[in-house]
Amino acid sequence: MKDAPEIVVLPGDGIGPEIVSATREVLDALGDFNYDERLMGGCSIDADGVALTDEVLDACKAADAVLLGAVGGPKWDTTNPDEPRPEQGLLGLRKGMGLYANLRPVRPSPALMGASPLREDRISGTDLLVVRELTGGIYFGKSGREGDAAFDTCEYDASEIDRIARVAFDAARRRAEGSGRKPKVTSVDKANVMETSRLWREVVGRVVPDYPDVDFENMLADNAAMQLVSRPADFDVLVADNLFGDILSDEAAMLTGSLGMLPSASLGADGTPGLFEPVHGSAPDIAGNGIANPLATFLSAAMMLRHGLGMPDEAARIEEAVDKALEDGLRTPDLAGGPAAPPPMVDVPPEVEVGTAEMTAAVIEALN
Repeated sequence: MKDAPEIVVLPGDGIGPEIVSATREVLDALGDFNYDERLMGGCSIDADGVALTDEVLDACKAADAVLLGAVGGPKWDTTNPDEPRPEQGLLGLRKGMGLYANLRPVRPSPALMGASPLREDRISGTDLLVVRELTGGIYFGKSGREGDAAFDTCEYDASEIDRIARVAFDAARRRAEGSGRKPKVTSVDKANVMETSRLWREVVGRVVPDYPDVDFENMLADNAAMQLVSRPADFDVLVADNLFGDILSDEAAMLTGSLGMLPSASLGADGTPGLFEPVHGSAPDIAGNGIANPLATFLSAAMMLRHGLGMPDEAARIEEAVDKALEDGLRTPDLAGGPAAPPPMVDVPPEVEVGTAEMTAAVIEALN
C-alpha cells in the first residue's frame, strides 16, 4: 500500500491560515495526506526573526509537495533594506528549492462571466496559461541604494531562458492533446529596449525549431498587456521573464473577476517538490472575519495533485466541484454583486453570498 503523500503546509499570514485550513478539509475528503505545518512569512519573522528558516526550507525540500496560503501585511512593511520582509521567504523558497517555472492558468468559470470587468463576449472562450521564469531576472539581480539613487539589475543567461521556454512549449503540447487544435506559444519581452530581452528573444528563437507542431509568436510586453484585455481568447501559452510574467499574470487574473480565483504552481526539475499557492495576497483587512475566498487555494491544491503528486483524477474532481458550487450561485463577498450576464434562455440560480465555511462545505458536498 502506497504511503500517504507528505505535504508541508505553510499557512502564512492574514487570511492564509483560514484558506489553508479549508483546503485541508477538501483534501481530506479526497483521501489520506500527511501534513507538516510550518511557519513562513511574517509569522516566521515574529517567531524567529527571519521570513524563512533553514529548518523550514529543509522540510520543504524533503516533502512530496508544499502548499502555501499567503504572506505579508502592513505589520511588516518597511523600506529599510536591513529589515526582514515576508516576501523574502517566498524568494528563498523558490531559490532554495530550485523552482524556476511558475504556471498560472486562467480560465474564467462560466458561472462568473458577469463578475469579470470585461464584457462576456470579450472573455468567452478564454483558457490560457502564463509561464513565468521564477528564479532569475530583476528580482534576483544585484540591487542597492547610494544616497538618493537606487538600482536593480536584471540578469539572465541562456540556460535559464532555454529551460523556461521548453516548459512553455511542452505545456502548450499537453494542453492541446485531444483537442484537435494547434498549440501556440507567445513569448513576451522588451527586445526593443532591453539587452536581456534581446538575449531572451534569441534563445527562445533557437528552441522554436524543436517544436514544429507549435505555432509561435514574439510580442512586446506593453503590447501583450493591451492584447490580454482586448482579445484574451486568442492566447494559449504566454512565456515571460520574472518581472513581465508577474505583471501579466496578475492582469490576466482579473479576467476571472477576482484574484481570489487564480491558482499557481511553482515547479523545478523532475523529482523536486513543487510549491502550490493562490496568486492573491494575505488580505489582512478581512482576516478572521470568515469571508475569505478559498477557491484559489482549492484550485492550487488541484494543481498540486496534478503536477506534484500524480493524482490527475482527484485534481479534476476538485475543479469540477468548484465549478458546481459557483454554478449553484454561491459567492464569497469578493465575487458577489457583479452584473448578471446569463446566456439567454438558460435558468441561472440567484447569487447567494456565503463565507469561507459555507463555500468549503458546498465544494465538499459536490466532491461527494
